[in-house]
Amino acid sequence: MQVSNPNNVKIYNLSAGKSLPEWLSDRKKRTLQKQDVDIQRRVELIQDFDMPTVSHCVQVSPDGQYIYVAGTYKPRVRCYDVQQMSMKFERGLDSDVVQFQFLSEDYTKIAFLQCDRYIEFHSQFGRYYRTRIPKYGRDLAYYNANCDLYVAGVSPEVYRINLEQGRFLSPVGTEAQEVRCCEFNDFQHLLACGTTEGHVECFDPRVRTRVGILDTALSSHIEDLDIKGVPAITALKYRGPLQLAVGTSTGHVLLYDIRSDKPLIVKDHQYELPIKKIMFHDHLDLVMSMDTKILKLWDRNTGKAYTAIEPGVNLNDLCMVPGSGLVFMANEGQKVLTYYLPSLGTAPRWCSFLDSLTEELEESNAAIVYDDYKFVTRKELEDLGLNHLIGSNLLRAYMHGFFLDIRLYHKAKSLAEPFAYEEYRKNKIREKIEAERANRVTVKKLPKVNKELAEKLLDVEDSIMEKKTAKRAGLTLLKDDRFSQMFKNPDFQIDKESEEYKLLNPVVSKLDKAKKKKQQKLESQFEEIEDDGLIERGGYSDSSSDDEHTWTVEDKLKWKKHVDEQKQSMRAEKMEKAPKFFALKEGVEFGKSSDEKRIRKEKKLSLAERLAGGDDVTIVNEPGAIGNKELKFTMKKGKKELRQENEQREHNAERRKIRRSAGEITKGLKQKPKFWMGQRVK
Repeated sequence: MQVSNPNNVKIYNLSAGKSLPEWLSDRKKRTLQKQDVDIQRRVELIQDFDMPTVSHCVQVSPDGQYIYVAGTYKPRVRCYDVQQMSMKFERGLDSDVVQFQFLSEDYTKIAFLQCDRYIEFHSQFGRYYRTRIPKYGRDLAYYNANCDLYVAGVSPEVYRINLEQGRFLSPVGTEAQEVRCCEFNDFQHLLACGTTEGHVECFDPRVRTRVGILDTALSSHIEDLDIKGVPAITALKYRGPLQLAVGTSTGHVLLYDIRSDKPLIVKDHQYELPIKKIMFHDHLDLVMSMDTKILKLWDRNTGKAYTAIEPGVNLNDLCMVPGSGLVFMANEGQKVLTYYLPSLGTAPRWCSFLDSLTEELEESNAAIVYDDYKFVTRKELEDLGLNHLIGSNLLRAYMHGFFLDIRLYHKAKSLAEPFAYEEYRKNKIREKIEAERANRVTVKKLPKVNKELAEKLLDVEDSIMEKKTAKRAGLTLLKDDRFSQMFKNPDFQIDKESEEYKLLNPVVSKLDKAKKKKQQKLESQFEEIEDDGLIERGGYSDSSSDDEHTWTVEDKLKWKKHVDEQKQSMRAEKMEKAPKFFALKEGVEFGKSSDEKRIRKEKKLSLAERLAGGDDVTIVNEPGAIGNKELKFTMKKGKKELRQENEQREHNAERRKIRRSAGEITKGLKQKPKFWMGQRVK
């Protein structure tokens, strides 16, 4: 619930807060109400007091027990029971509702004027009858004395439907081209019709003739306010038997005494938008006028503004619960706006808890912050040199200080502290330098205990942050106090030789494998280069000045041995400190090896492409935790392959046949004849 205080008048917005979608289940709604604080704090005066998209009209029944709301999409009307503070029923309609009129004291009988020239009559069980009018309708008015329903529309005639006889009667004729609105007076039963020409024509339903005409264009406010053209009449409302309020399409409200053609007062809304609705509040002698943007409350005698409500959405209709300060407004949003103004009257009996609720809110005064004013203490006022303004209209005393206009504060601040901008500039430069320092390379400080595990966790965190999934990163083990002893206490050192470590195979072993694999890959692609030049450039020179000293043979040998030892030690030290250089081996390409490239390329192929490019039989082995899996694929041979295979088979058979016949011939030749030239061969 939001509270505003325009012109020192408390206005409570009861429709503020989050709304739950219709398609949510009751269980889901209850869950959200328990979790979301904003939903818990909202005040839902009437349950489901909204429309799917837009609400067009809202009215309270004459007995004050029911509220009707018409809206879209899809076109529908909803009836709410105020005693149950919930929806009684909902009915779907064929088209949008322009206006509706109660025909009884309760919800049972009602007439709907629709945008497709139809009028629907509903009873408590649903639609009772549907009829069509010759022209598009704009407004409805009901005369209880003879059960006549008057329909104003895009026509110079006002149609009459007698609900007792169930037929159309002769219409009421006007001199206008179009009638925008109509209103009955409850005291002398005059029918007032507002036209597009700026005329208000009054008719007596007993004689069905015009008894008077009021021309609002003759008023002096048109010349004073420089209004171009003739404003149309868009709203009418009677107060008592003699006063009539007229709303125009230019955003003006004219208050007339029907015995005179001059307005008593003219109120300008300053928005140049058509007036939608006018109502009177007799207790405080106020007028409530609403256009599509704002609802204004002003004094009926002087025109002085009382307060205003500007919700921020386009308004369509206005309704006020009689004898209370509860206001409903249909608008271009889903919710039907509900406002409570305690100064206009107490809450209705069915929601009397609003009075106690607002009293509790008034007792708990919250600090008020003004955007256009700056709160300063007396000491700050002296520092600015404005203490001489105490008691003037430029300062407003509040608690232990004063409210000062923000423009005056900035001007005095610049005069009192001329170097404030330099300090501001230095602070900005310092912040920018610190931001650039944050982008520098930082050395990761690893703990002494479980160093490899800490390095692995840091690498995982960096990879997650690079993928911009900071939600998954959360608080790492290194930053979590609950696991701080894991990297401080030596008792938590991971023993890689233990059986538990080998069985569980923690993340550290994966890091070791990755490092070894990377090192092996480098060794397979590169070979180390020994740069002796680095050592030679840093070594000693064995040249010495023999001319200055007389050397013996032993001294020379000792010195040479000493120099050799120094060279060897420095060479070893240089080799340890010098960077290692690697060169690619011959026939090796940097990056992925040929086998890795082939495997990666084969993985990208589909199963059909892999089988088509391989042998006739393909076997895929997949090792798993519970055993190995093997799949065998045999390619189906085509016609050409089958033909070649048959020809090869026939060729092989023919060769075997020839080989067999040749074998028999040679076998016969090898046998010796038993007789030769008539003699037996031994």
